Amino acid sequence: MTLTCCALLRNLCLLGIIVGSAARAEEVAATPVMGWSSWNYYTCKVNDAMVRSQADALIKTGMKAAGYSFVIVDDCWQGERDATGALHPNSKFPNMKALADYVHSKGLKFGIYSSPGPKTCAGFEGSFGHEEQDAAMFAEWGIDWLKYDLCSFEGTSAEEIAAYQKMHDALQKTGRQVVYSICQYGKDRVWTWAAGVGGNQWRTSADINDSYERMSLNGFGQNGLEKFAGPGHWNDPDMLEVGNGGMSREEYITHMSLWAILAAPLLAGNDLTTMSAETLELLTNQELLAVDQDPLGVQGHRVSQEGPLEVWVKPLADHSVAVGLFNRGESVMPVAVSFADIGFTGAVSIRDLWKHKELGVLREALTQDVPAHGAVVVRARARN
Repeated sequence: MTLTCCALLRNLCLLGIIVGSAARAEEVAATPVMGWSSWNYYTCKVNDAMVRSQADALIKTGMKAAGYSFVIVDDCWQGERDATGALHPNSKFPNMKALADYVHSKGLKFGIYSSPGPKTCAGFEGSFGHEEQDAAMFAEWGIDWLKYDLCSFEGTSAEEIAAYQKMHDALQKTGRQVVYSICQYGKDRVWTWAAGVGGNQWRTSADINDSYERMSLNGFGQNGLEKFAGPGHWNDPDMLEVGNGGMSREEYITHMSLWAILAAPLLAGNDLTTMSAETLELLTNQELLAVDQDPLGVQGHRVSQEGPLEVWVKPLADHSVAVGLFNRGESVMPVAVSFADIGFTGAVSIRDLWKHKELGVLREALTQDVPAHGAVVVRARARN
C-alpha cells in the first residue's frame, strides 16, 4: 500500500520517530504558552513603544506573576530586504534587538512573526527563500517564539509541510530554543503532522474575532482533537479576545473557561495598559490558569451534550478533574453532569473555580444553573 506524504508524516509522528525530539519540544513548551500578542488589539498599528508599554504592563498588573511570560510582535514589523537579502524592520521598529533586549530585561520572553510565503498576511516580506538567513537573524535578535503564518504560500500539501519543516530546521541550526507556532488555519488536518515538523502549537481554526459566535466556533470545535495534544505540542484555537469589548462578562468567562479546559495557549490580545479590573480578574484567575497549565498536559473533551448545554472534562495531574458546564443557549438553564460519566464513584468533593468556593461533597451528580452564553467550572475530587 502506498502512503501519501501527509499520511506517512502522520504515522511517523505518532510512532515518535520523525524529525525533532519530543524531549526538545517539552523543554520549550512543557505547558501551553502564556503571554501577550499585538494582533487582536493593534493589528498593523503596532510599534516599538507600544510593545514596550505592554511589556511594562505585564509586570505592573501582575500578569507576569500569574504566568504570562511572552511578549509577541505579530505581523507588520517588516521593512525591506537589502542587497544581501537581509530583512530589516520598518521605521516603527528602529532596533528589533534592542526591543528584544528590553523585553528580556523584564524577565519576559520575546516573540515575532513571519510567513513561509513571499508575503505575510498584511503584505509585508515573508521568509520564502530566506529561511536560514531569517532564522539566524531572529536568533541574533534573541527571539523565543516564532509564529509562521501560511498566507501567500502556494503549493501542494506536501510542499506546505516541507516549508514548515524547512523553517524548523533553520531554527534548530541556530542552536536557540524557540517555540514554533504553526499557523495555517487548520487546513490539511494540521494536527496530524504539525508536531512532526517541529511545531509546538498549531492553529486548528480560522482567525478568532471578538464575538461569541466566532469564539464558540473555534473553541467548541476542538472536540476530537485531544489525542493530538500534550506537553510540547498543543492545539491552538487562536488568541484571547478578553477585554476587547465585543462580548459580555459571561461570554468572556466561557472564553477563558473553554481555553483552559482545552489546554490552549493563552495569549492575551487586549490593551494591558488600559484594561479594567474586571478584565484583569478574568485573565488572572489562578485556579483556572492552573487547569490550563496542569503538568499532565491533557486536553479536555466533551462528555455530554443536550441541545445547547455541554459538559467538558479535563483530567488533572493530581487525579482530580476539571469539569466545564457550558450553556450556549439564550436563557439561564440547569446543566448536569453524572459523576459516573467523568470516572467517579462514591463521594465527590466539588470546588467552583470562578467563585473560589467549596460546593460540598456530593454523590452521583452535580447540577448548576448556568447563565446564557456562560460557564461554570468546577474541580471534582474523589473523597476518601
